[in-house]
Amino acid sequence: GYVRNEDYVFYEGDVARKSEGNTEKPSVNPKPTLPEVAEEDKCDVGLWGLAVMGQNFALNMASHGFSVCVGNRSAPKVDLTVKRAKDEGNLPLKGSKDTAEFVAKLKQPRKVIILVQAGKPVDDTIAQLAAYMEPGDLIIDGGNEWFPNSIRRAESLKTKSIHFMGMGISGGEEGARNGPSLMPGGPKEAYDMVEDILTKCSAQTSTGPCAGYLGPVGSGNYVKMVHNGIEYGDMQLIAEVYDVLNNCLGMTNNEMANLFEEWNSTELNSYLIEITSKILSKKDDMTGEGYVIDYVLDKTGMKGTGKWTVEEAAERAVAAPTIAGSLDARVLSAHKEEREYASTILAAPILNKTEKEQIIDDLRAALYASKVCSYAQGLSLIRAASNQFDWNISLSECVRLWTGGCIIRAELLPKISEAFTKNPDLPNLLVDPSFAGELNLRSVAWRRAVAFCITNGIACPSLSGSLTYLDSYRRARLPANLTQAQRDFFGGHTYERIDAPGRFHTEWTDAHKTIGDINERTAGEKLQT
Repeated sequence: GYVRNEDYVFYEGDVARKSEGNTEKPSVNPKPTLPEVAEEDKCDVGLWGLAVMGQNFALNMASHGFSVCVGNRSAPKVDLTVKRAKDEGNLPLKGSKDTAEFVAKLKQPRKVIILVQAGKPVDDTIAQLAAYMEPGDLIIDGGNEWFPNSIRRAESLKTKSIHFMGMGISGGEEGARNGPSLMPGGPKEAYDMVEDILTKCSAQTSTGPCAGYLGPVGSGNYVKMVHNGIEYGDMQLIAEVYDVLNNCLGMTNNEMANLFEEWNSTELNSYLIEITSKILSKKDDMTGEGYVIDYVLDKTGMKGTGKWTVEEAAERAVAAPTIAGSLDARVLSAHKEEREYASTILAAPILNKTEKEQIIDDLRAALYASKVCSYAQGLSLIRAASNQFDWNISLSECVRLWTGGCIIRAELLPKISEAFTKNPDLPNLLVDPSFAGELNLRSVAWRRAVAFCITNGIACPSLSGSLTYLDSYRRARLPANLTQAQRDFFGGHTYERIDAPGRFHTEWTDAHKTIGDINERTAGEKLQT
């Protein structure tokens, strides 16, 4: 599988993790001469990097009337993309044999989108392109990149007066061709240069195009990272429900496919519910027997954005148990041999009989409520980062960009966007009156579903994590007072009191002594206020 080059992750500021990779600016030779290209032969936009996503987005732009020049480090993919453009309706798309010709074939100010593997390949591609580009030109990285890398690249290119943007793209191969969700972040003047292209080529919904300006460089990458984290959580929630339907209720693949198809016409309507139904009903064409799903190895891969989301949640002091649970589930799934051995030693509980229709209804309620919690966690993380980095991201606009084209598009998103439109300062989605009412309505069923999972030995880290998130958030007083008292007991970490301001320390036993200046004891501690 794909392994991200972690040495190229770049950290700065108060982030403790520090890359050991080479983050120095690449040396650039004096600007070489570009080949001559007639002005009428130049293209509106360039796309470099022609894996399937790159090919499809280039063809998408060409389908909307923009002339596109494509480039790639290997010529065959250029030829393939040019052929596809011809076969799909003589679209206005041209190829290039090298970087110089690619840049020369672009109208000024030049606009280039790159879709290459994150990390060092992005730096190498930018260095090659920037050698030929001029002040006022624009480079957009459309990959899943760690946001500090985009900030670093923007600062480096600023010395050449070349604009840089990091743009999240969601929707997979189909979305790239027919209309993805686009999440750009960078200088507003740079966004204005490509606004017409991005808005016309993105998914179109009743609320408008699923593309819009999010904020300064780094913000687009961050929003896409959290989008992927929410995606992790949503997929895990569906997997947990599937596990109960399959292993506790004994439903067949066709029965489950029909149920998910039915749910897709309810409040659970979403892209992931839709494809789940299609996956479960797909017959196996390799053996001619059974269904594909039963032949798929139970090991889930990942490319890193879910891990980044969980790391960022910890860094920004934002609880995200639904997403963290999904990451843990993927990690555990990778230990297939260990799990097979453990299954012969660790006993499973005896399944409890229950009313089938009751548990199906409970699972529906639990799935919806947990999805709301997953979005609440992700949006809280985006807000925390936006506040810290002064990005000024509109959560309403952020969610609106996800209403079409992307993997997490769902029926409930317009309602979430509306909640933050009505109250931009809403502290958490859970306390929006409409969503609070829906969660309260589903509370009993949600708890029955989680209890059913636990008593029947079904791991449900995201369903239960979502419920725990709700139960912790709704409590005016938590047992954290005992935890903090323990910290003061063994480490003199002090505590705050409910009846007086300031920090306090107790000499809990005769062995405890005064700790002196309390401020010195709490220096460096992250106190949540």
